[in-house]
Amino acid sequence: MNIRTGFGYDVHQLAENNNLYIGGIKIDYHKGSVGHSDGDVLIHAICDAILGAANMRDIGFHFPDNDNSYKGIDSKILLKKTIKLIREKGYKIGNIDSVVCLQKPKLKDRIIDMQTILSKTMNIDIDDIAIKATTTEKLGFVGNEKGISAYANVLIYKDNS
Repeated sequence: MNIRTGFGYDVHQLAENNNLYIGGIKIDYHKGSVGHSDGDVLIHAICDAILGAANMRDIGFHFPDNDNSYKGIDSKILLKKTIKLIREKGYKIGNIDSVVCLQKPKLKDRIIDMQTILSKTMNIDIDDIAIKATTTEKLGFVGNEKGISAYANVLIYKDNS
């Protein structure tokens, strides 16, 4: 069995009058992510981790922000395309471990919703997706509520048996 790991990181500015999508769901909040797509920082970090594990560059290479066909796109579509890319190389997702860094709003009551959506989007078991949320104790751009960041680790495997 061929096993690989990948790491992803993403950050987006937060601004008034933008929607806040995290993990494929819309979060009610007065600020949202600024981005070329829907700005879903968690999905973007997961895509980068998956692509990195498969040695397939990064999300910007496959879905560039200067391509208007991706303007405002639902990041779940990008995630589905990412899964298709690694499956074409014979890889499957083993598990995902991720962290969303956001001062406000609190996400603990939405984690299961995110896991459910991501599980369906990637066609993997919900138990294979860990999502944690944390603040930065009011430090830095996240703590000052100017931005949001996310980190993701993934394990992918190719079953050669």
